[in-house]
Amino acid sequence: MAFVSIAVYAPPGVAAFGLGLVAEVFGDRRHLGLPGFDVSVCADAPGPVRTDLGLPLHVEWGLDRLSGADLVFALPGNDFRDPPSAASLDAFRAAHARGAIVASHCVGAYLLAAAGLLDGRRATTHWRFAAGLAARYPSVTVDPDVLYVDEDRVVTGGAAAGVDLCLHLLRREHGAAVANAVARDLVVPPHRDGGQAQYVAAPVATGTDDERLGAVLAWARANLHRRTTIDELAGRALTSRRTFIRRFRDVTGATPHAWLLTQRLNQVEELLEVTDLSIEEIAHRTGFSSAAVLREQFVRRRGVPPRDYRRTFVRG
Repeated sequence: MAFVSIAVYAPPGVAAFGLGLVAEVFGDRRHLGLPGFDVSVCADAPGPVRTDLGLPLHVEWGLDRLSGADLVFALPGNDFRDPPSAASLDAFRAAHARGAIVASHCVGAYLLAAAGLLDGRRATTHWRFAAGLAARYPSVTVDPDVLYVDEDRVVTGGAAAGVDLCLHLLRREHGAAVANAVARDLVVPPHRDGGQAQYVAAPVATGTDDERLGAVLAWARANLHRRTTIDELAGRALTSRRTFIRRFRDVTGATPHAWLLTQRLNQVEELLEVTDLSIEEIAHRTGFSSAAVLREQFVRRRGVPPRDYRRTFVRG
């Protein structure tokens, strides 16, 4: 069953950015016909908690609130290198043991690792602190170069990638239509694959080239039904194939092929949720050569066939 109740753990010196992004992504949008979420901010004990900006935050709930939440979220704090409280570790272990989804934003992954919830798993955190996490917890496979890592009921994300992490959880549990609607309301990209890089090592040029590439991306999204080639996209960007591929990766963090596949699968998910179109027609509308190819790619991404996905997310 998709999560409804969310318990957000605020450690000492909790990041105001983390609090804000959770509040924004899971804010009340029932007036838009979207699901409502019961979000509770928790601490080791109810009372004042100071944020990383030095502002006092009054927290109404203690750790007992984690015991009934569907999604338990560990936010980053100033003292993330210090051992977390024993009570918070126990609360996260208990939440995971009873079947809750456990997630962390940025260096909140340190708490999950201390609780043993990342042992034998892949995880990520802010790229700057990934080496420290790997050194302290060698049983965790730390990947510093991705936006987020989904290990079923344990999900970790980078810094600004916290938005991507939350939208991914929405997409996974509530479907593409819900996640896309929330993204539109926030004016952010609806979906970036977790495997995209957290940062670009080289500076990205600005100006006309960026505007031209942005126009090409918009055209490609509007023409997913076409069997678009890289050479065609490069021609629209008025660049050589090699230059286009390099610039494309700089801006999107993905290859043109991977980006197009992601956009197509995003559209497939939404069409499965909000229409009664056949798989064959959806394949035609989203640029797949056949229904069989669509099914193969969809199973790789979602782990279930398109028809099973439709049954899960059909709107009654």
